[in-house]
Amino acid sequence: MRAAIDRFAGGATPRDGRVKLTIAELVENGNTVPVEVTVDAPVDQVRRIALVTERNPSPEVAVFTLGPLAGRAQVATRMRLATSGGVVALAQLADGSVWQQRVDVLVTLAACVEG
Repeated sequence: MRAAIDRFAGGATPRDGRVKLTIAELVENGNTVPVEVTVDAPVDQVRRIALVTERNPSPEVAVFTLGPLAGRAQVATRMRLATSGGVVALAQLADGSVWQQRVDVLVTLAACVEG
C-alpha cells in the first residue's frame, strides 16, 4: 500500500486532514462495500482522489480525476475488500499537496479470495 500511496502522491508527503472517508468500520460482506470521499477544498482546487487498501491483491482500488465541471469535490462508489485492513482515501490539490484519511475496516466475509 505504501508504494501505491507514493505513486499517487508523486513525491509529496501526504498529510492528515481535509479528506473525509466514509466507509463502515464493520463490513459483513467484502464483495461490495459502499465508500464515499469528500474533500474540504474548492472543487476547482482538487485534481485527483484515490482509494487504496493494504490487503487487496492490487492496492490501487480507484483514481478519480476531477475537472472544472465536477460540481463538488466528492466521489462515491463501491469497492471490494479481500479481508480486514486499512483503507486510505487521498486527495491531490492544485498546489501539489496531498491529503489523506485512513479507516481500519473489519470484514467478516472476505472478497477477492483465490481458489
